[in-house]
Amino acid sequence: MPAEANLFTNGKIFLSGVRPGTNAGLNRQPTFAESMVIWGDKIELIGSDSDVAAAAAKHDIVHLRNLDGKTVLPGFVDAHMHLMLLGQSLNKLDIGKCKTLADIQNRIRTYAAAHPDVPRILCRGYMHSMTAPAHVTAVDLDGLDDGREKSRPILIDSKDLHSSWCNTAAIEELGAANWVDVPGGVIERDDEGKPTGVFTEAANITYVWPFLSSVASMDQRTAAIQAAVSAYHRAGYTGLIDMAMDEESWAALQALRADGSIPIRIAAYWLIRPLHSDADNVAQVNRAIELAGQYNAMTTPDCRVVGIKVICDGIIDACTAGLSEPYAHNDHVEVPLWTFEQLEPVVRRANEAGLQVALHAIGDATIKMVVDVLTAHASPDRRPRVEHLELASEADAARLGQAGITASINPVHADPAILRAWPKLLGEQRCGRAFAYREFADGGAPLALGSDAPTAPHTPLGNVYVATTRKSYREPEMQTAVNPRFALGLCEAIAAGTQGAAYSCFDDHRIGALENGHKADFVVVEMEWDQEKLMEARVAETWYDGAKVWSAPEK
Repeated sequence: MPAEANLFTNGKIFLSGVRPGTNAGLNRQPTFAESMVIWGDKIELIGSDSDVAAAAAKHDIVHLRNLDGKTVLPGFVDAHMHLMLLGQSLNKLDIGKCKTLADIQNRIRTYAAAHPDVPRILCRGYMHSMTAPAHVTAVDLDGLDDGREKSRPILIDSKDLHSSWCNTAAIEELGAANWVDVPGGVIERDDEGKPTGVFTEAANITYVWPFLSSVASMDQRTAAIQAAVSAYHRAGYTGLIDMAMDEESWAALQALRADGSIPIRIAAYWLIRPLHSDADNVAQVNRAIELAGQYNAMTTPDCRVVGIKVICDGIIDACTAGLSEPYAHNDHVEVPLWTFEQLEPVVRRANEAGLQVALHAIGDATIKMVVDVLTAHASPDRRPRVEHLELASEADAARLGQAGITASINPVHADPAILRAWPKLLGEQRCGRAFAYREFADGGAPLALGSDAPTAPHTPLGNVYVATTRKSYREPEMQTAVNPRFALGLCEAIAAGTQGAAYSCFDDHRIGALENGHKADFVVVEMEWDQEKLMEARVAETWYDGAKVWSAPEK
């Protein structure tokens, strides 16, 4: 049976892609085509009404799609997210709007009473500022599961996923009393050496994440992935890049693939945890190399392993980001979780095997170190990338483009609603260097926009709103703008969330832009082309591989 064609007319087909590494500037104006015809899973032709109508007429069956003035954008690709964690987070109690410890306790107590059958009370969205200056422990969560002979485990993810906070029952279930310290991580302990219920950085990644994966059944893991994919379709995504892939998540993906296709394009970076020797660290890279040999652009182009990810420092809010000068409030200098010498063999081995290298770096000292190591040991043609880049110096911002390093950025982390503690932690002067996206673009660095979900809202248009206005998506009533001189233009921000993200994982030859012959991955949006009005934009339809996978309910 011949494939049926779909003819889209009476809309605005966005053509203003910005080639990665091109400085489009703040004021580039969009270009739109009149019509588009797709046939099967490909875009056959984009152009004028007459040319596209003539191409469509060659097909026996043509469905006319009247866009009614809506805008068609390339399907968004989330350049940095965590698929399994996002799916699981959708069923966790959100405490993100709590302001105090009492707020958190009351919300958990209410949830526990309303959900007597769940085996664990899992929460998300904790920020250190909610309980500052007090230092939380398990005791603060004990006694919230009222009316039970034995309290259930309570585990809370920090908003950034860099730490976990749990009650005494969870400490026991985790077996944390027997955990040994790991490089780059902290198991907070009391004077007797017993865990107090807070696990940060590598300790959280090494122990807590695997535990939560292990107690989830395969059905629960696959259901989490499916829920995340559905949420992404609603938001307008047709592709994603998972930035912390591990064995449990990969097994769940393969189980889903065995039952049929997963209707979203997935590129995975294998998480390399800091272990006690170079040999142990490189062994993890070898596992990524093995998987990439089986699952790659030739064998499984829509679910593949493309590189490795190393978390090289922590975050500003927890005072674990690597800074060149002390934190303003305590005079501490936190060092990166990995040293240059530890990273060298890992980056060198991955690059030699043809894998991409993605390095998480937030503080200026860490950013300098990872740019140094990528410049020394990663080939520009492998498109190395740095994730987050929240506090880069002017010199290192310029070095990104010079070295062909992709700036993988998360504008939703620049939301002023979540930066209230920064002036105290950094001082006003250093805050003036925060999220220097304009400098990255002006220096010729390829840009890729990601959400870092579930640490932040995953809506791509919200991400673009913060990137272009530097205002709050979380609290739209706020008038604060964070370093507006570093804003991106609307065309380049949309391109960074589509073509730039596809480029960052070597998929720009077939997705990320509306071009003849590309995959028919796109989103239909009701919007005005004005960054100040993006909060009013509405995703109407999401199309993947030439098929509509989501449409908004009728108004």
